Amino acid sequence: MYKKAYGIIETLSPLHVGATAGEEAGNLNIIFRDQFTHTGIVPGSSVRGRFRAEMRQMFGTNGEAKSNYWYGEGAASEQSEVKNESIIKFEHASIVWLPVFCPGQPIVWVTCPYLLKRYRRIAGKKLEIPDPYTGSRTLKARESQGRKTLFFNLGFLTVNKLEDLSDWFPSGNESPAVVVEDADISMIHDMALYRQTRVRLKAEEKVVDGGGFFNMEALPEGTILVFPIAIKNNKGKLEEKWEPFGKNQSNEAEMYLGGLESIGFGHCLLTLEGIEK
Repeated sequence: MYKKAYGIIETLSPLHVGATAGEEAGNLNIIFRDQFTHTGIVPGSSVRGRFRAEMRQMFGTNGEAKSNYWYGEGAASEQSEVKNESIIKFEHASIVWLPVFCPGQPIVWVTCPYLLKRYRRIAGKKLEIPDPYTGSRTLKARESQGRKTLFFNLGFLTVNKLEDLSDWFPSGNESPAVVVEDADISMIHDMALYRQTRVRLKAEEKVVDGGGFFNMEALPEGTILVFPIAIKNNKGKLEEKWEPFGKNQSNEAEMYLGGLESIGFGHCLLTLEGIEK
């Protein structure tokens, strides 16, 4: 049996967790996407790797042993029968709310029933999924012929009704938001992504180095994601507690996830729920 907990990621800067680009993508460094909604995800291995690195740094000489104890360690081929199962298990993080530019708002957080169902299951919330095209009470939708509309770059979106969506925000603070159909979230997601063109220059002159020109995409600042955590019985050492953020146990900390950390990408606020302090 496992104890269930979960984590919330709020991006404080664009977040790029890259997938291998196929030939059809050219020189575009794309992000990992969910196979059904085609929205960005953070793989569980990336989350675990960051927690492992943080524990090694926080606990000094004991950091390696502690990180291997809690997060598992790889076995050499000749040790394939050795059990190195981790105590803490992370699943991938999926989007709960995605910020999208909307003239007059200027930001609207968007989600869909599929993503909300996963959040509801992970967080253990007993809430009814809002109908598609339901907006939050804080939404400033324009009235046109008795219909409330939002304008995005790709056209207008009709909001059927407004209701209290604060329970669907992990912080409990309602933001301007709208729930769309599962079939629409992919198009809106691609419209909302942060994109940038980058070059690598030669060391001696300001000329692009061969093959050093590429485009990249990232989840925008303000994206909210959720990931489940499973905690196994810690091998009989019940007196030892998991300390993901150090001995001064807190339920939140700022971390860097994904790539391009050196230029400020991946800055996130992680909050853990259901963890004993």
